This record gives sequence, C-alpha cells and structure tokens, in this order.
Amino acid sequence: MNLEKITGQVVEAALDAGAFIRRERLNFSKKDVELKGRKTDLVSYVDKEGEKMLVDTLRPLVADAGFLTEEETVSQDSKEYTWIIDPLDGTTNFVHGLPNFCVSVALQHKDELVVGVVYEIANDECFYGWKDGGAYLNEEPIQVANEQHIDECVFATGFPIYNFDMLDNYLAILNELMKNTRGLRRMGSAAADLAYVACGRYGGFFEYNLNPWDVAAGILLVKEAGGVVTDFKGGENYLFGREIVAGGAVHPQLLEIVNRFWS
Repeated sequence: MNLEKITGQVVEAALDAGAFIRRERLNFSKKDVELKGRKTDLVSYVDKEGEKMLVDTLRPLVADAGFLTEEETVSQDSKEYTWIIDPLDGTTNFVHGLPNFCVSVALQHKDELVVGVVYEIANDECFYGWKDGGAYLNEEPIQVANEQHIDECVFATGFPIYNFDMLDNYLAILNELMKNTRGLRRMGSAAADLAYVACGRYGGFFEYNLNPWDVAAGILLVKEAGGVVTDFKGGENYLFGREIVAGGAVHPQLLEIVNRFWS
C-alpha cells in the first residue's frame, strides 16, 4: 500500500470537508445545535454532513476498510484497516464563533496508526503524515520542540465536560505546571493541540476523557515528528484508554508531573 499517495488523497478529502464547514459557518445559528445527552456535548448538521462527505470520499481509497466515527453516520466496524474520523473536532468552538476547530482523519492498520491528517480550518493549516514518512504542515516538514526543560515551554490541555471524579488531581497538575512553565493553553480541540505539539508550538499536551477520533490523527503526527505519546502511566493505552500525554524532548518531565498527581 502506498501510504504517501493515500495521505495526499486524505488531505484533499479533509480540505473539501473543511471548505464545507467554513462556508456553513457564515450562516450558522445556535438554533441548529443539538445535544448528545449532555448540555455541554454539542453536535449539528455540519458535523454530520461533514462526516458523510469524508466517508463517501474515503471509502473507495482502501478496499473493505472499516469506520470508527464520532457521529456514527456510517456503520461502526473495525477491520484490518479502519478509518478513524472526527469531522469537526472543536464543535463548541465552531458553535460559539471561536476559531479553533479541525477536521481529523486517521487510518489504522490492525493496531497501528499509519496515516494522520488534521486540517485546522480557520488558519488554513493542514498537518499530515504517514508511517515512516515524517510529518508536514502545508508541505513543509515539522518536528517536535527540542527544549530540554519544562520552564522553556508552553503546554496544552483540555478541561473535562463530564466525569469530574478526578478533578482535584487534575487541578493539582495544572497548579504544578502553572508555577513551572511558560504557560498553559486550553484551545478546545485535542486534534489541533496534538498538531501543535508535532510542529513544536507546544512542548507537550495532556488530557483525559478523550475518544479515539479526538486523538488518532494527532498521535500519528506527533510520532512522525519525532515526539513521544503515552498514557498517564507511561504505557501504550493512549488511543482507546481515554488519557494521553504527548510531547517533545520534555515528555518525560511532563509525564512525571501528570503521573505524580494523577496517581
């Protein structure tokens, strides 16, 4: 399989879906918002139609591939190859007119991510990569930050919208990082956060309560850009384990802080 060629085709699919989302944003109304069980978990026709566009374009690229998608507009089935899709990561930002929202698409082969594309729509920045092929931003190679200490870096995270049982532990991590780094950011899109780690803007990123479609493409990007991705314990259960720590050279320091207070 030619992963470089497939990545290029996925980039085109993400750009097309992003163009649709950008157009719809011009006339979007909060009246179009639906709730997925919780008042903080939003969805709209834009998410659903964007996902359908992606599925229709990606389906013929890899014969008999399965799909794992946020909005479940297609049958959810895992096969030897599986597309993992979030058509609009950062829906809350989109709904409220904030500029950080992405199309995120990954291809998984068995248990390994082999293609990742994150299109940050408002900034027209397309991050992409494939297994052993490196990571890129708008055709330029990218790499993770090489700073050697956390006090040289800005870090990203996300705030929980449910499951607050570990909130005190999470706040303790934030307290430690606020005192010892150049700052923390909560932009509202895990896909963008991971892409920003991959290109060296953030020294690292951590979050819990995440789904695989939030992080799959970004994981591939960080790894191909020379970074490290683990779960909170330093293990490999970061795609489906609902917790992730990603970073450049300072990953071990970030992981130590997360693990210390989370445990």
